[in-house]
Amino acid sequence: MLDADLYEVQRLYPMIYLACHVDHVRSSSTEWGLSSHDSSILAHLDLNEPMSPRALAAHLSVVPSTLSAALTRLAKLGYLESTPTKNDRRRRDLRLTALGAKAMASTSVLDASRVQKLLELLSPVDRRAAVNGLALLAKAAREMERASR
Repeated sequence: MLDADLYEVQRLYPMIYLACHVDHVRSSSTEWGLSSHDSSILAHLDLNEPMSPRALAAHLSVVPSTLSAALTRLAKLGYLESTPTKNDRRRRDLRLTALGAKAMASTSVLDASRVQKLLELLSPVDRRAAVNGLALLAKAAREMERASR
């Protein structure tokens, strides 16, 4: 028997993606100096929740040494911060900076004006519920990713 919630997520997510997705080529020549790979890295980081370079590399299916140069460049651009962990100064925590969040949003595969129009069609209560629902799904996705390591 088909799980109703599973079915709804599989049915609804593509509708949102297709309504708001834009095909555009990102390159380091853009105002933000980001390649598609750079944007993908930023999209996987959070302003508050740290991620280790090793976990990020595993998630992106690349070896940590491949990711190292990109992380160094993104940190120099001010888009992410890399700080020693509290428990082990040899390990690093990666976090998105406010500037990195702006760069990521500006180079997202979801067009900001389309997402804004989508949100404006909702009442304030429904808009908050929709964003909270996405936040819950993203939180579960992070937990699922941590558990698979």
